[in-house]
Amino acid sequence: MASKRFILNSARSARQGSLINVGKDSAEYQALTTSMMMCAEDMAEIGLAEGQPALVRTEFGESRFICEKGKVPVGIIVVPYGPPTCRLMGGDTDGTGMPTSKGWEVEVIPLERS
Repeated sequence: MASKRFILNSARSARQGSLINVGKDSAEYQALTTSMMMCAEDMAEIGLAEGQPALVRTEFGESRFICEKGKVPVGIIVVPYGPPTCRLMGGDTDGTGMPTSKGWEVEVIPLERS
């Protein structure tokens, strides 16, 4: 399995917003915030199958996500904003009070299924 660099964008989803009422410790919320979406071509290039875990690494940290195939441009991965995403962030806020959460260059490394 190969690793490759991608651009990561994180965002909150409507589903994520509704799960806040269930709680961030719920299995549903945890599953949502540990998922990532990629296009099929990128998945094939690095040998990553739908439902397979992958390590996403930045210069600041790394997190494990489960890959889902989706309508995402080549070279981009999308993850719901949450605790795993926060482990990828640095502390610089560029004066906004919130660390940058979009446009990061990340390495994606396929992992063996558990």
